[in-house]
Parts: sequence; structure tokens; C-alpha cells
Amino acid sequence: MQSQLRGLSAALIYFVALLILAFILAPLIAPVIIAFSDGIIVAFPPQRFSLRWFTKVLADEEFLAALAFSARLAAAVTVLALALGLPCAFGLARRRFPGRDAMMALIMAPLIFPVLVTGLALLQFFTALGSRNTFLHLVIGHTVIAIPYVVRTAAASIVLVDEAIEDAARTLGATRLCTFLFITLPQIRQGIIAGAVFSFVTSFDDYSLSMWLADAANFPLPLQIHVFIQRFFDPSVAAISTLMILFSMMLMLLIERGMGLSVKRLVTT
Repeated sequence: MQSQLRGLSAALIYFVALLILAFILAPLIAPVIIAFSDGIIVAFPPQRFSLRWFTKVLADEEFLAALAFSARLAAAVTVLALALGLPCAFGLARRRFPGRDAMMALIMAPLIFPVLVTGLALLQFFTALGSRNTFLHLVIGHTVIAIPYVVRTAAASIVLVDEAIEDAARTLGATRLCTFLFITLPQIRQGIIAGAVFSFVTSFDDYSLSMWLADAANFPLPLQIHVFIQRFFDPSVAAISTLMILFSMMLMLLIERGMGLSVKRLVTT
């Protein structure tokens, strides 16, 4: 009787898990199916299937320019977020000083503070300074919302490092740089890569902050997608969404297969 109850409970848990998974994936699956439609208007389910909208999107100069700009912007943000966030993570994870908790809360604030408000505040700040470098504004703004991911993931990895191994390396004559490169860095590599991935994706997909800081010459992909939706709502928008989903999946696959890291461990770092 107890074994039957356990089996029934397990089946119920799996059924509920499948329902939740279907609820989460439904908004992603629908655009993918629509992207292969042969019609000129959005219809679900499609009557016929075709790759015409992918061909149209990949030949669109505005889309390709926005895609290249977003990739370049996200790469710059990732490098800057790592350069600033990693030393900060070391200081917060290894040192105890007055105001440490307040500093951690301040760094993590962009995760809970509305991004729209952050973008408006940065716009007013740059306007007051008289700055007109839009690309720099976007890099700074995206770095502000990306640094918390680097600090959070890197600090979680740094806490798990055995400092006795670092002390042993120093005792045997290794310099601080060699100790970091050959002892510490391999142990925190997954946390750093996780922070880099989250930073890149956060910048690449950001719309709310870019809406305030972008201009016609510096136009990220999310804003370009919004323009496409306003201009004409056809399956090409779904094709763009499908390409972005495919890009994210390829990024995860590259990390897991090419770098030998588990995506599950990255997410739970």
C-alpha cells in the first residue's frame, strides 16, 4: 500500500512538473512555430511552413547592424563588468570591514531597483555632464546592471576556495600573481564564466535601459525589434525571436561542451 502511494505521489509530482514546464515553454514555442509560417500575417498554427522569414531577416541590413552593435556592446560590457566586479568580489568575500553589508546591498541594488528608473537617472546624469558619447553611456549603464551578476557568482566561488592552498603556494615561493593564476583562478573559473555569461546576456537583451540611452547611430537589437513590431507585425518578428533563442541555446552548448562546464552548475553557482 505504501509503495503504491509513493508511486502515485511520484507520478503526481512528475505531472505537475510537466505542467509547469509547459507553462514556461509555451511563450517560447509559439514564436518558433510562427517563424516557420508561409503566410504574410501572424497566424497560429500556420497553414504552411517555409523559411522565407528567416531569409528576409538575415538579409535585412537594419537587423544585421543592430545585431552587430548589440554583440559589440555586450562584449565591452562583459569585459568591463569582469574587470570591476572580480576585484570587488574578492574584497567582499575575503575581507571583513565596517559597512561591508551596506556595500554589498548597494552593489546588488540594480537587481531589485527598476531598470527604467535607473535608465532615466543615468540619462539625467549624463545630460548634466554634457556628455554626448552614446556608446559610452550604454556601456556604463549596462555595466551597472551587469556587475551584480559578476560579484554574486564570483564571490560565491571565492568563498569556497581553500586559502591554505594559496598560503602553501606562497610559502613555496610563488608570487601573488602566480598564486592567483595557477591556484585561485582555476578554482573560481566557473563562477567567473557564469558572471560573464549573465553579463553578456543581460546587456544583449536589455531594452528598458537602452530605451533611455540609445540614439539612431547606437541602436541595440531589442530596440530594433520594437521598431519592427511597430512598423509591420509579420512572422519576421517571430523569426528574430527564434534566432535569439537559438543563439542563447548555442551559447549554453558552447559553454557546456567547449569549456567542459555544466550549465546546471553555472545556474546554481
